[in-house]
Amino acid sequence: MDRRPTSHDVAHRAGVSQSTVSMVFTGRSGISEATRDRVLRAAAELHYRPNLAARSMRTQRTGRLAVVVPIATMNPLTLLSGAIAAARDAGYVVEVVSLPDEEPGRGERLSDVVDSGQYEGILSFTPLPAVVTAEGGPVVLPVGEFDEAMHMTGEFTDARPITEMITHLAAQGHRRFLHLAGAEEFPSARARRETYVETTTRLGLHSLGIVANDWSAAAGAEAIAALPDDAPPLAVIAANDLLATGAIRAAVRRGWRLPDDVAVTGWDDHLQSAFLVPSLTSVAQDRERLGAYSMHRLIAAVRGEDPPQKPERLLTVVWRESTESPQS
Repeated sequence: MDRRPTSHDVAHRAGVSQSTVSMVFTGRSGISEATRDRVLRAAAELHYRPNLAARSMRTQRTGRLAVVVPIATMNPLTLLSGAIAAARDAGYVVEVVSLPDEEPGRGERLSDVVDSGQYEGILSFTPLPAVVTAEGGPVVLPVGEFDEAMHMTGEFTDARPITEMITHLAAQGHRRFLHLAGAEEFPSARARRETYVETTTRLGLHSLGIVANDWSAAAGAEAIAALPDDAPPLAVIAANDLLATGAIRAAVRRGWRLPDDVAVTGWDDHLQSAFLVPSLTSVAQDRERLGAYSMHRLIAAVRGEDPPQKPERLLTVVWRESTESPQS
């Protein structure tokens, strides 16, 4: 096709009316998922791109959404990928907009984005300065998964997997526990620390204490190296996989058998954790799913629809060799 494809061409290929194509690309409800998929697939095959400026003047819709992140931080990459995929599946164009780390630059930049008229909705995983939007302006939705320092503050501060892991290890016969804690300024580290204390106390287990206060493998290794020789049998609950990796190395260097003498758990389920010796029990965080859920919330608000149902489980314990039942 030499000329630029039109919505009529998309409608013909998808076997729908031209008004249905328009409804898909303006994000209106009432279109079945099968029809929406057929239209989007036809548009992709024809390399069709809607005229956003003209459509905006006619309908007050641009078909564009923005996700804002601090300019120097790209930690939530899987959150972004989930959010972007969800928006595209719903027929929206998505742009990632960077915000300066410091005020007043952040407020000014956000105001520019809000007032640009380019976006129907703006999603942020970080706190945003107060912005006044005029009637008919974009929906601005801060979902609060990170604080201004990009420390997790939302769904992923849920520390219930700590309880699950300790309870499981106690059922195997472990009675002595140690917590390798993350840096205290992180809400997630504080939540895991508090849950460790609550669970070991409630189950009547013996805690050797809370040490490390750092996220590094070196801190985990130093904590294990400092234990007395009679510390095992012992279960180590580490606040992340790096701490756990350091703990495993230090335990092996001391001649302690894993998991017979020392069981170890981590958090984050890094790619290499399944290939450690022994492979590491850890907590997988479904950030992509959370990103998609957050974007679905924004799209529902933009369209005036009911919000989507919250995912039931975003954190999953992945059981591996480092916590196998100790030999009797």
